Amino acid sequence: MTCKAYTLTPFGYLMVEETDGAITAMHLYAEEEPPMEAYQKTMPETELLRCAVSQMLEYFNGERKSFDFPLAPKGTPFQKKVWKALQAIPYGETATYKDIAEAVGCPRGFRAVGMANNRNPIPFVIPCHRVVGSNGTLVGYAMGLSLKQKLLDMERAATK
Repeated sequence: MTCKAYTLTPFGYLMVEETDGAITAMHLYAEEEPPMEAYQKTMPETELLRCAVSQMLEYFNGERKSFDFPLAPKGTPFQKKVWKALQAIPYGETATYKDIAEAVGCPRGFRAVGMANNRNPIPFVIPCHRVVGSNGTLVGYAMGLSLKQKLLDMERAATK
């Protein structure tokens, strides 16, 4: 069974999706209009959704650096390896696409890492926003470079 919850964050409406006892997707409506159901302000239907929404609000307010709810992202074996490597990037820090490619045993696969980042169904928890270009510049974020910069700034400010 799949359930969704919506909550308003400082960055826009966040949708959190649970399927069979694990979080399977998140989407932030930062620059686009969320679906009408986001405005209904209903309580999350399950304890897991309540927990995930609460932890995400803490994260977006700079109060949480890690998460402890179960994840079950759907993807290829390579994508899942990349997503696991992303979770090893410390809060408030960055890694390059090359760093991640090397971490997953595919040192020349930085473009494939970029595509796996783009397909990440659980952003923020699987922190694809912490991946930068080889020269440290912000590149390639599905939700826009402006949001990527805001997230990195928020995390860096919370670590000071």
